[in-house]
Amino acid sequence: MSDIQEMEVEGMTCANCALGVKKGLEKMGLEKVNVDFASGEVNFENIPNLSAEEIEKQIQKLGYSVRTESPDTAESGLSKIEKKFYFSLIFTIPLFAHMFLPFEFLHRPFVQLALSIPVMIIGLEHFGKSAFYSLRNGMPNMDVLIFIGSSSAFIYSLIGTFYFSEQAAEYLFYETAATIITLVLLGNVLEHRSVKKTSSAIGELSKLQNPEAKRINENGEVEIVDAEVLRIGDLVQLNEGDRVPVDGKVKVGSAYLDESMLTGESEAIHKEKAAKLIGGTILQSGNLQMTVSRVGDDTILSKIIELVKKARSEKPDIQRLGDKVSAVFVPVVIGIALVTFAAWMLIGDVPFSKAMMNAIAVLVISCPCAMGLATPTAVMVGVGRAAKEGILIKGGATVEEFANIKKIIFDKTGTLTKGELKVSGIELYDEMKMAEVESLIYSLEQFSSHPIARSLNRQMKERGASSIPLMEQHEEKGKGMKAKNMDGEVFQLGSKNWLAASSDKEHALYLMRDGKLQAGIDLTDELREGVKATLEAFKQAGIQSQMLSGDREEKVSRMAAELGIEHYRAEMLPEDKIEVIKAIADKEKVAMVGDGINDAPALNQANVGISLSDASEIAMQSAQVILLKSNDLNIVFRAFKISEQTLLTIKQNLFWAFFYNVVAIPLAAFGFLSPMIAALSMAFSDVIVIGNSLRLRVRRI
Repeated sequence: MSDIQEMEVEGMTCANCALGVKKGLEKMGLEKVNVDFASGEVNFENIPNLSAEEIEKQIQKLGYSVRTESPDTAESGLSKIEKKFYFSLIFTIPLFAHMFLPFEFLHRPFVQLALSIPVMIIGLEHFGKSAFYSLRNGMPNMDVLIFIGSSSAFIYSLIGTFYFSEQAAEYLFYETAATIITLVLLGNVLEHRSVKKTSSAIGELSKLQNPEAKRINENGEVEIVDAEVLRIGDLVQLNEGDRVPVDGKVKVGSAYLDESMLTGESEAIHKEKAAKLIGGTILQSGNLQMTVSRVGDDTILSKIIELVKKARSEKPDIQRLGDKVSAVFVPVVIGIALVTFAAWMLIGDVPFSKAMMNAIAVLVISCPCAMGLATPTAVMVGVGRAAKEGILIKGGATVEEFANIKKIIFDKTGTLTKGELKVSGIELYDEMKMAEVESLIYSLEQFSSHPIARSLNRQMKERGASSIPLMEQHEEKGKGMKAKNMDGEVFQLGSKNWLAASSDKEHALYLMRDGKLQAGIDLTDELREGVKATLEAFKQAGIQSQMLSGDREEKVSRMAAELGIEHYRAEMLPEDKIEVIKAIADKEKVAMVGDGINDAPALNQANVGISLSDASEIAMQSAQVILLKSNDLNIVFRAFKISEQTLLTIKQNLFWAFFYNVVAIPLAAFGFLSPMIAALSMAFSDVIVIGNSLRLRVRRI
C-alpha cells in the first residue's frame, strides 16, 4: 500500500532545481511528487519496491543532499550558506575597496588574484556544482547564469594577468567576479532567513503541543507520562495552567480554557461535562478530568500543523505561468547575453571588455527565483495567518478558488443556525406514553451524525430517556432514521414528506410505528452570532448568498425573509443540493458552507467546501476550508478576505518578478548597469518578493 513520505533536500536554489528533482523522482516511478525549493521539502507517494536509501541515492545523483539531522540541530549556529557568505565577504571587501582606496598593493594583479581565488573556490563548489548537475539533468537553473557570469570575469582577468601584464589594469575584473558570487550568496542568506519567517506559523503551532500529561491510572493515582503514550479512553487530570495534551471530552469538573492560539477566540471558553477539549489549549481556571478521544496525528492540532505544512503543495492556476516561464528562462537569458555581446562587438570602437561586461550583467541580473517564490511564500504566510485565527485552508489552490467565488451557499440548520435545536413540544397521537416516545427518539438518533439528531439525542438523555435495543438501523440522508425493535416493530423518525405522515398540526419531525403516527415533535433553533453581518459583508463584496435547506418551505421562507436572502430553496434532499451546486459551478465559482453528514456530497461538488468545527467528521473531510471558531459566522467572511488578500499578494509578487526581469535585462544589455550592480539587484529581487509576502502577517485585513 502506498503512502505519502517527506524528505528535506538541501542545495536547491530556484524553481528549476525543484523541477529537476521532481522529474528525477518521477522517473523512478514515484507519484504525486511535490518539491518546494524554498523550504527544501519534498513530498511523494512511495511505492513498495523502492527503499528510502534508493530515493536518497537518486537525489544525490541529481546533485542534492537529503538532510538527516533534526531541524533543531540543523539550525544551531550559522547555516552552511551563511558560512560561505561570510567567508567570501572577507576576501571580497579588500578586492572591492581597491576601486576607491589609495592602497597601491591592492591594485597589483597577483594580490587581486590571490584574494579572488578563495571566493572562486566557494563559487565553484556552490554555484558550479549546482550548475553542472542542472545541465546534466536537462534543467539549467539560475546557478548556470551566476557561474558563467562570474567565471567569465575571472578567466578574462586571469588572461590579462598573465598575457597582458603591462596593460593588466585594463583587463582586471577580479572584483566583479568575487562581488557577483558574494552578493548572490548574500541574497541566498536573506532568502533563507525570510523563508524561515514565512514558515514561522508551523513552529509556533508545534510549540503548542504538550510533551507530557497527567494520566490517572487504574488505582486512581496521577502519573506523569509522555503525551505520545496516551491512548483513546485514557483519563487525564488537568489543573489550572496546564496545557491540554491531546483532544478529549470533559468527564468531571468545569473550567475556563484559553483557545485563542487555535481558534482566535479572545475570551476564555467555559467547559463542563461532555464538552470537547482541543489539544494545545490552556486551562486558565478550574480543574478537570478528561477522557482522551484523539491522539497522535488524529488530533486537531496535528491536523492543523499538517495542513499548514502542505499548504504549498497545491499550486493555484496563477502559478502555472510562472512555472512555464521558469522552465525556459535560463536558455533564453543565455541567448540574450550572447546577442548582447555580439551586438556590442558589431557596433565597433567598443572594447572587448565592455561587450563582455554587458553580457555578464545580463546573465547576473536575471532572476527566475522571484517567480518561483511568488506563490509558495504568500501561501505559507496567508495560510499560517489563517490558522492562527482558527481557519484551516487546504493549500494555494483553495486560496485562489475561494478568492474568486461569485456565489456562496449556506445550509440552514447547524450553519446559519446554531444547530442546537430545542424540543419545544411533543404531541402524542396514539397510546404510546411520553417516556417511551422520548426513549425511542433517544435510541434512534444515537446512530446519526446529523446536527438535529445529536441535539435530540442529548436532550432526550437529559430528560431521563433510556436506551431501547434496536436493530437494522438505517439512515436516509436528509430524511430520517429507521430501525426495528426486538419484536420486529418498525420505527421511523423523520420529516413529513419522507413518512407521508398526516396530522392536524405541522411538526418538525414525526415518529411512526409500523406506518402509524405516534408523535409529532416541534423544534426551535437560534441564529448563529454574526449571521446578518456576514451576509451583508458578502453582499458588499459583490458575492450573492443563497440558502439551501431540507426544512419545510414555510420555515425556510420565513428565515430567508428575516435575513434578507433572496435566493433560497426548501425541502432539499442531499442529491438535490448536489444538483443545485453543480449547476452553479458549471457557470461560476461557488462556495458551500455546511456541517451535516448530508452536506458532505454538496461540499465536494462546490469549488470550495467550507465546514464548521462542530460539523460531522465526513463534512470536515469533504471541506477545503475548516472553521474552528464556529460560534460566530463572521469567520466565513474573514476566511474569504484572507484568501482574497493572499491571492492579491501572489499577483503582486508575480507582477514584480516579471516586471523586474522585463526592465532589468534590457537595462543591463544596453550597458546601463555594471555586473556588480546587476548582482546586487538580483540578490534583493527575491527579498522584495518574500518581504511582500511577509506583509500578510501584519497587514490589516
